Amino acid sequence: GQLQASGGGLVQPGGSLRLSCAASGIAFSFTALAWYRQVPGKQRELVARITGGSSTNYADSVKGRFTISRDNAKKLVYLQMNSLKPEDTAVYYCKTERGWNDYWGQGTLVTVSS
Repeated sequence: GQLQASGGGLVQPGGSLRLSCAASGIAFSFTALAWYRQVPGKQRELVARITGGSSTNYADSVKGRFTISRDNAKKLVYLQMNSLKPEDTAVYYCKTERGWNDYWGQGTLVTVSS
């Protein structure tokens, strides 16, 4: 299996970005997926998770601003990020959440700065 994340970039505070993660080689429709992020010197943290049935949960720091969604036909998972803050700056990773033989995407850098 493989995950390929994309969509990062430089955005001003208050702006928006949408990250995408393309999956291959997994039973996508039945697989929970998540977005994590990591800042240098800190542990990778969970941002949002979506189950195969599209139930979602979010880190408190992004609730109301970020939305995770999935398109099973296209094997894509998205992270819509609104009202971005400088503290959202990080490398964002997508990951399968099966609990066994999980895959990580390669990471995409999001920089929130004026």
